[in-house]
Amino acid sequence: MSTRAVYTGSFDPITLGHVNVIERSSKLVNELVVGVGCNIDKQSLFTAEERVALVQRTTSHLENVKVMMFAGLAVKFVRDCNARVIVRGVRSLTDMESEFTMTLANRKLDPGVETVFLMADEEFAHVSSSLIKQITPLADDKELARFVPKLIIPDLRVKLPH
Repeated sequence: MSTRAVYTGSFDPITLGHVNVIERSSKLVNELVVGVGCNIDKQSLFTAEERVALVQRTTSHLENVKVMMFAGLAVKFVRDCNARVIVRGVRSLTDMESEFTMTLANRKLDPGVETVFLMADEEFAHVSSSLIKQITPLADDKELARFVPKLIIPDLRVKLPH
């Protein structure tokens, strides 16, 4: 049986924590679809198209990873991808609380979709896209490279000058 899983997020911008979850997830399945969505509760730094391009560049070394844009419910996107597994990365107990609520809602919407949680590696537990937006104007490139893939730093500098 071929397994396909979907990892969804806004990836605004993609962080080393996201990359860690993508790399680890890609080893567990035949195909991993990274769904770049729009979060209506957040003001986006990058357009959806830009975020897809950043994720594609960052994950190009992973042969079984495909990056797609989506709008609407993540659980519907999972089904549209002919998958039954959604991967979620969690960093803290606070993340677990919101992810638990989302998982229960997803199970009501589609009981055939299972959620798998991957704990963030310790070195990435504090990294969030919000943190990146705060520190980018203040940090030099070497400091930023501790949080985001080096190849997206120029893109960040365009949006949030040093």
